Amino acid sequence: MNSGYSRVDVRGVVGFVLIAYLPAWLMTLPLWLSGRGLSWEWAPALLVGMMFVPAVATFVVTRWISPARSTPRETGLTDPGGIRKWWPHALLAWFGPPLAAILALLVSYAFTLYDWTGFPVRDVLVDVVLLGWLGILPALGQEWGWRGYLVRALLPLGQPAAFLVSGVLWGLWYSPLLVLGYNYPTVPVVASFIMMICYCTLVGTLLGWLRLATRSVWPAVIAQTFLGAAAGLPAMLNGAGQPVSHVTEGLLSWPGWIVLGVLVLVLVGIRQLPVVFPSEHSTGISKGVRRLSRP
Repeated sequence: MNSGYSRVDVRGVVGFVLIAYLPAWLMTLPLWLSGRGLSWEWAPALLVGMMFVPAVATFVVTRWISPARSTPRETGLTDPGGIRKWWPHALLAWFGPPLAAILALLVSYAFTLYDWTGFPVRDVLVDVVLLGWLGILPALGQEWGWRGYLVRALLPLGQPAAFLVSGVLWGLWYSPLLVLGYNYPTVPVVASFIMMICYCTLVGTLLGWLRLATRSVWPAVIAQTFLGAAAGLPAMLNGAGQPVSHVTEGLLSWPGWIVLGVLVLVLVGIRQLPVVFPSEHSTGISKGVRRLSRP
């Protein structure tokens, strides 16, 4: 899959970032004005609505700001071969996030940071992998933007830079929520920014790999769906009455980064990352990592 550009389409990327950021940030104003922040009763609905803003940004950019020849094809909504080509990746995207979340909890448990005495793992995992599909529309709203459009638009920088830049932008997108204590309410705001960016960059690399390896955004959408579903595992599996902290438990935590980092290294080790495209075996969008890996 080629990016379609010999260099980054700055107008399109800047337009995407502005449209993805500004409306989403404005949507958080009621949280501030209510005086209750994330505890406001309408906060969950507002957060779900925010998830669709990156998709709106993709539509506006590819329709008017930097028109695409075929928006569905170029952003991965449709792809050559369809589901027959990427169904193995879809299965990985379905079952991988819950299993990775369990591994993250095992790492936390190994460091004596987690009390594993909650519901049986098997029962909880069955609920997650079945009921998680309810979150697929908000996941599509995010992934059509961050991976469908942005990662592809940044590919002229090379895959490592595309994953890094898109991950940082994705993490900073949550800024107004992080200030209110989203995900990391027990740490200073600056630390919450750093932690969110680390998580988004690592998991964004894995989502980006799914996007590029399949030429489709749908495996990344499925993975994002079940990342969200698996986020509740620390609360469901810990001891009764024990507080849950995303600083030390789950994929959002630093033990989770260890798991995500190992998964990235495994993909590099088995030569699945960077993704090599048929006409770009040693040049183009794969050259960034290949230059670094030469002996």
